[in-house]
Amino acid sequence: MKLNQIIAIEKGTKSRSLQELTESHHNLQKTTLLAGISRTYRPKDEEGEQFPPESTRVQLRAEEVIRTTSEMLTKLFDVVATKDWANCQAKADVIIDGKILLAQVPATYLLFLEKQLVDVYTFIKKLPVLDASELWTFDPSADCWATEPVQTVKTKKIPRNHVKAEATEKHPAQVDVYYEDVVVGNWRTIKFSGSLPAKRVNELLNRVEKLQEAVKFAREEANNQDVTELKVGAAVFNYLFS
Repeated sequence: MKLNQIIAIEKGTKSRSLQELTESHHNLQKTTLLAGISRTYRPKDEEGEQFPPESTRVQLRAEEVIRTTSEMLTKLFDVVATKDWANCQAKADVIIDGKILLAQVPATYLLFLEKQLVDVYTFIKKLPVLDASELWTFDPSADCWATEPVQTVKTKKIPRNHVKAEATEKHPAQVDVYYEDVVVGNWRTIKFSGSLPAKRVNELLNRVEKLQEAVKFAREEANNQDVTELKVGAAVFNYLFS
């Protein structure tokens, strides 16, 4: 038998054992199932009224429940022991690109790794990415990414007069006021960001995916080893109920 086969049947065995143990426990609380009676009637004289005998059979015997419960739990104890003893020996290498990243990792730790890497993948997937509409270069002095400087002008509205009609002896000059945008300076803008280039995030995602695959393969290999079926339950329950 393989370790993965033992793992596959362990859950079902535990579930059935718990169900049967609970049922046995509840049945033993029903005192009517444990009780029996036998009654016969004999009149004082031959002319007296006759009554048929009455009897109730014992439907449940505690020793029988102990025996069946022990048998059921013995199987569970044996399955779990076989798995746990085998897990002490079940190991495999985590290999990436033909190189051993982790050597002889226990199957239980491989299972832990497999679950944790799901959270690591989610963490990497949500890393902030640089705005693709900008051109970024790394600025060592600022220790982050920066855009090329962009220069924009600063303007100010200056009022101007437009003479529509010159003044005469009878009428004042007709003047319209308008505003003209006049350049008064220049803005030099550099954007900074602590986000990551999309290429970097994709590289990290690729790495974690490769590691997830390698861990899964290693776990399958570790769990594919042959196991020796152990019989430890009998010793436990022979001691308890003999």
